[in-house]
Amino acid sequence: MARGYLAIVLHAHLPFVRHPEHKDHLEERWLFEAIAETYLPLLDVLQRLAHEGVPSPLTVSLSPPLVAMLQDELLCARFERYLERVDRVLEGEARRLGSDPGLGPVVQFYREHQARLWDVWRRNDRDVVGAFARLERDAVLELWTCGATHAFFPALVHHPEMIRAQVACAVDSHRRATGRAPRGIWTPECGYTQGVDQILTRHGIAYTAVETHAVLNASPRPRYGTHAPIVTPAGLTCFGRDVEASRQVWSKEVGYPGDVFYREFYRDAGFDAPEESVREFTAADGTRQNTGLKFYRITRAGLGDKEPYQPGVARERAEVHARNFVHNRQAQLAHLADRMDTPPLVFAPYDAELFGHWWFEGPWFLEALFRALKDLGDEVRPTTLGAFLAEHPTHDVAEPEASSWGAGGYAGVWIDPVSSWMLRHVDHAVREMADIVEHHGGATGVAGRCARQAGRELLLLLSSDWPFLMKTDTAPHYARARFEAHLARFRRLGLMLHGGVFDEGWLADLEARDNLFPHLELGWFQR
Repeated sequence: MARGYLAIVLHAHLPFVRHPEHKDHLEERWLFEAIAETYLPLLDVLQRLAHEGVPSPLTVSLSPPLVAMLQDELLCARFERYLERVDRVLEGEARRLGSDPGLGPVVQFYREHQARLWDVWRRNDRDVVGAFARLERDAVLELWTCGATHAFFPALVHHPEMIRAQVACAVDSHRRATGRAPRGIWTPECGYTQGVDQILTRHGIAYTAVETHAVLNASPRPRYGTHAPIVTPAGLTCFGRDVEASRQVWSKEVGYPGDVFYREFYRDAGFDAPEESVREFTAADGTRQNTGLKFYRITRAGLGDKEPYQPGVARERAEVHARNFVHNRQAQLAHLADRMDTPPLVFAPYDAELFGHWWFEGPWFLEALFRALKDLGDEVRPTTLGAFLAEHPTHDVAEPEASSWGAGGYAGVWIDPVSSWMLRHVDHAVREMADIVEHHGGATGVAGRCARQAGRELLLLLSSDWPFLMKTDTAPHYARARFEAHLARFRRLGLMLHGGVFDEGWLADLEARDNLFPHLELGWFQR
């Protein structure tokens, strides 16, 4: 038996952004950047470790909107065009900077890195989801699902049928995409409230992640805090986030990502290079855009006076930080083991996009971490949550506190004055959907298509991304436009159903545009 366990969960999610009506849509690049900077590098690391026999029992949650986009032929083709554009920028930068003693080696590194990305993409047959599913079948990692469109469950507490729809749709789409029904789920934004456990367990979900205070303030208070899971009255096992492990990896201020030798995220060649060099990433109105090519290291605070990035040094720093992380977990677990009558667990969940996108060296860190853990033996055993529960199935029974992650920890990011106007529209739409199911749940032909598309538009309306993007002022205009578009489409579909007059051309266009969940069932929305 291990002295202690470390479980790392990476939550991979992006909002469903697909705009076939535009040749080059800015927000689609969120997906392209995530594939190139996080998902392909992560697959490369995990496949290399598996080939070398290094255990890397990672848990990865793939949200249904992300899965749908990763399997969409239009978006995959556009991703390849994105990589080709980066290739052309690199060719020009190699001519411009090839002889520069500081930046020339950085450009050459990116050309080699880009070739590696192409190799990972092609050797996995352009199928990121399939590659992750094969790793799960080979017992390299464990895959979780998420809410169907990442709806914030506590905001739907008065509409439990919509939480059920989110879960049922997620479980179904995950099984179809990966070949396995999920046992774990990432509740969107780590949102938890009483009653959610009953819905999850009824759909075959056995365990989930919750925020730290959901466990620390559980009733009754659990004996071991977040270092052992708790089981809800409905039988759902909840793992609470370890604060110390999270801060060391997540925080730019006090954690590893702020190291001065790491790549500076906010200095992009799209804004540094001459206009003719980055014309591929310049909008029609002349606005420059990110290329993903960043030639400088953090160096010091501020965006000026930066020194060239040194990939070799940065990789060495990632390895040092990985060993430090393992050393800290070893000390932490040894301290806990002396005070617990069951092996302690450090549960460390992160956004997947931290590794590679925000923190370029993150995949190197993970690779070095698993190599260091192999050398350490059973003092700190890396594990998936399913494997941990198979070894240790018995835990305290308690009701987690209603909570979320994010600023404040109690849903404030998603239920906020900036976006609270959305809630009344959600409430009306949910009631309208109930009426659609009651009167048209058995419809066939165009009426059946119309009712199912209404279900898709409602699910998309509920995405937690729209209030988040408004609250954080990240893309508020786009978020509002998307919410209003899905609401307008839903209402028009309802009017068509109740009036019995259908615009089949418009419906077909909408089905082709918002094309996720092709096997959607109206029964999921029943009260």
